[in-house]
Amino acid sequence: MKAQAVVFNNPKHLSLQALELPELKEGQLEVAVDYSGISTGTERMLWDGSMPAFPGMGYPLVPGYETVGRVVRSAPGATLLEGQTVFVPGASCFTGVRSLFGGAASRLVVTEQKVLPVADHLGARAVLLALAATAYHAVSGGGQQEPHRAPELIVGHGVMGRLLARLTVAAGFAPPTVWETQAERAMGAQGYPVLRPQDDPKQDYHTIYDVSGDASLLDQLIQRLRPGGEVVLAGFYRQSLQFAYAPAFMREARIRVAAEWKRPDLLAVNQLVADGRLSLDGLVTHVQPSHLATVAYETAFGDVSCLKMILDWSASA
Repeated sequence: MKAQAVVFNNPKHLSLQALELPELKEGQLEVAVDYSGISTGTERMLWDGSMPAFPGMGYPLVPGYETVGRVVRSAPGATLLEGQTVFVPGASCFTGVRSLFGGAASRLVVTEQKVLPVADHLGARAVLLALAATAYHAVSGGGQQEPHRAPELIVGHGVMGRLLARLTVAAGFAPPTVWETQAERAMGAQGYPVLRPQDDPKQDYHTIYDVSGDASLLDQLIQRLRPGGEVVLAGFYRQSLQFAYAPAFMREARIRVAAEWKRPDLLAVNQLVADGRLSLDGLVTHVQPSHLATVAYETAFGDVSCLKMILDWSASA
């Protein structure tokens, strides 16, 4: 059996290709994909060729690590039933192409341990669980270390910034301030203020979480810290990071890198959504059928009004 998949042949050149699916092995599932999300962080860099050296990097590749679909076949050893809706954080089931991250396809073969059962009613919003888990991990430590201090300032009001702000409020912390320079993205806050940096007089933040991916902001952020404050780099940066030493020295600033989410983060945010404590509403702004993938990627990376683009595979799955 074959699946239709998005293939980045080279930077800024993609095609839909019919790729062979492997036979199911013990403990594996075949998933008919309904929706996959387009990441404006790592996937943008794969698209434009600016991705730093990264394991599995190379072309041609199948992108995508934000996928939701339905189990249509189970191999012996798997316990999920046919019809179960699952979130799939990428796959590695195609030959002849690199699977970084392998989830943008009409059908996937994955191990049961990789997927996460999710509520049917979430629909396309379930693709946001990866970003929600990434935001959660920036504070939680992924269950591998003690939780960190919650953000007082979040830089960037894209989907990641909104989810981080919502999680902070849901956890009972003081609503964070969010910086956003683009008027189109300043709207849609839920219980926290969104300001332009120049309109924010505060100069003594204890914790600043940058989710913008803008490497040029580090000096500006350090100058907004209180002594002993921390800047958390929670975006993904294509350029080398550097900062002036003297301002950081005077504040005895700390700089921490938040990496990708771990399984405990995904489980935690799925439960928060199920409990109604975390809303995924209002974040998916654009949906395109999978056969218009080129248009979808260009819109996702070029239209400032596009918070989250979803590819709809339901007609081809």
